[in-house]
Amino acid sequence: MQVVTLSATYGTGGSVIGPAVAERLGVPFLDRAIPGAVAQDLGVTLEEALAHDDRAERGLARLLLGMTRLPSVTWGGVEAHLPPSAPLTPEEFTQRTEQVIRETARTTGGVFLGRAGAVVLADHPGALHVRLDGPLRRRVLQTAAFSGVDEREARRVVCANDRARAAYVRQFYRADPADPGLYHLVLDSTVVPVPTCVELIVTASLSLG
Repeated sequence: MQVVTLSATYGTGGSVIGPAVAERLGVPFLDRAIPGAVAQDLGVTLEEALAHDDRAERGLARLLLGMTRLPSVTWGGVEAHLPPSAPLTPEEFTQRTEQVIRETARTTGGVFLGRAGAVVLADHPGALHVRLDGPLRRRVLQTAAFSGVDEREARRVVCANDRARAAYVRQFYRADPADPGLYHLVLDSTVVPVPTCVELIVTASLSLG
C-alpha cells in the first residue's frame, strides 16, 4: 500500500495534485475526510472539527480558544446531540487526527494532504513525504486566477493560510513545515506543470514502496 504525505503552501495546487496522485496509485485521498472522521469519533459537529483543522482558513484562531464537546446518543435510531459538556481541547483533536492518519496509512494507504503528515508518519515504512511550494508572488497570481478575486485579496488569503498552517505544525510538533529535511521531494508546483508533479510523485512513491 502506497503512502504519500503532501505539505502544500496555499496556491500550489495541493488539492489538485493530491487526488491525481491518489488515483494513479489506487489509494484514497485524505483531506476533508479526516475532520469528518475525527468529528464522528469525538462526538462533535463537523463545524467544530473544521474549526480545529489546519486546512480551514480560520481554524487556527478558534483552535487555540478550545471548543465544546457535544456528546451524542441514539434515540429511536436517530442520533441526537446532548447539551455541551466537557471542553474539547486542541490537543485532544490533534491526537485523534494523528490516530486517524496512522490507522488509515496502516490499513489502506493513502495520500494525506496537510496536518503535519510528514511528521506524524515520519517512521511509517515506505512513506513518501512531499512539499509543494513556490514564490509568494506566483502563488498569489495562481490563487487570483483560480478564485477570481483581485490580487490584493488573493495575497491576504494566501498569507493568512500560510500563517495558520505553519503555526499548526509549530504549535503541536515544534517543527517548521518549510524545513526541507522533513521531505524526500520538494517541488515548485507554480512552475512545474501539474501532470509533471503528479508523475514525479507517483514514480518516487513506487520506488520507495
